[in-house]
Amino acid sequence: MLKQIKGLHHVTSMAADAQENNDFFTRTLGLRRVKKTVNFDAPDVYHLYYGDEVGTPGSVMTYFPFPHIVKGRRGAGEVAETVFSVPQGSLGFWKEWLGNHGVSGIEEREAFGEKRLRFFGPDRDGFLLAEVADDKRAAWNGGPVPASEGVHGFRGVTMRLRDGGATAELLKFMNYEEVDRQGSVSRYAVRDGNGADVIDLEVLPGAAPARQGAGSVHHVAFAVENRAAQLEVRKALMDTGYHVTPVIDRDYFWAIYFRTPGGVLFEVATNEPGFDRDEDTAHLGEHLRIPAQHEHLRTQIERILTPIQD
Repeated sequence: MLKQIKGLHHVTSMAADAQENNDFFTRTLGLRRVKKTVNFDAPDVYHLYYGDEVGTPGSVMTYFPFPHIVKGRRGAGEVAETVFSVPQGSLGFWKEWLGNHGVSGIEEREAFGEKRLRFFGPDRDGFLLAEVADDKRAAWNGGPVPASEGVHGFRGVTMRLRDGGATAELLKFMNYEEVDRQGSVSRYAVRDGNGADVIDLEVLPGAAPARQGAGSVHHVAFAVENRAAQLEVRKALMDTGYHVTPVIDRDYFWAIYFRTPGGVLFEVATNEPGFDRDEDTAHLGEHLRIPAQHEHLRTQIERILTPIQD
């Protein structure tokens, strides 16, 4: 069992419009944009990061906004919903707040003893707010949402699969244990995790396969403390038969990737060095940062990218 994994590090999705995406996460959800950079593999596309004040692992939602991207199609083999933790008693505020901001699909729910509010993002991304007691993580207090009602970080994600057996075994290997089951959904959690430590597996044998596009989760990343722990995890996964990439420097963390039995792309990312490695904490996300290998293209990149109005 991979005791090095304590929960999620970040979730990365795809969007159609950078400005719309930025406005939704900073003005509607009240998160802080902690980094404005570009896609390592497509430097003419933004990579935007949103989270708490410093981009603590377990709080960071990231996006690749690809202009002209097709819309994603919901189905099996994907992360269907991303779940954020909010204070107990705050869903009344959020229901009114989201409604006043034109958010669609708002629906009250309850599952696994949690009160939840379901809603859609700009590209019909699936989101939930879950009331969680005693979440000690601090909400960002510099945005439009009061910190007393604000998002603490992730609660977890819901994966929708045709067959959950092999993925469940993988999660158990990754330090998760099954803690509850309701109908077609099984809940897995890390004991003494980082707060972003719950994975729900929804098994729908007859579901059509998902198609990635705008509104789809590209990958979900799990947190380890440092590079030494990451190398231990990589070796253990490879010894188990998974095809894992070499370690890749992503500037703000080191990453490895592998595909799960259910088709979802997993990443294991380090908590080091963090988002303040090239910007002061007070000014995170204000200026366009470009990876060193693409810095010589800055003039061309800045000409292609549509400026984001804050």
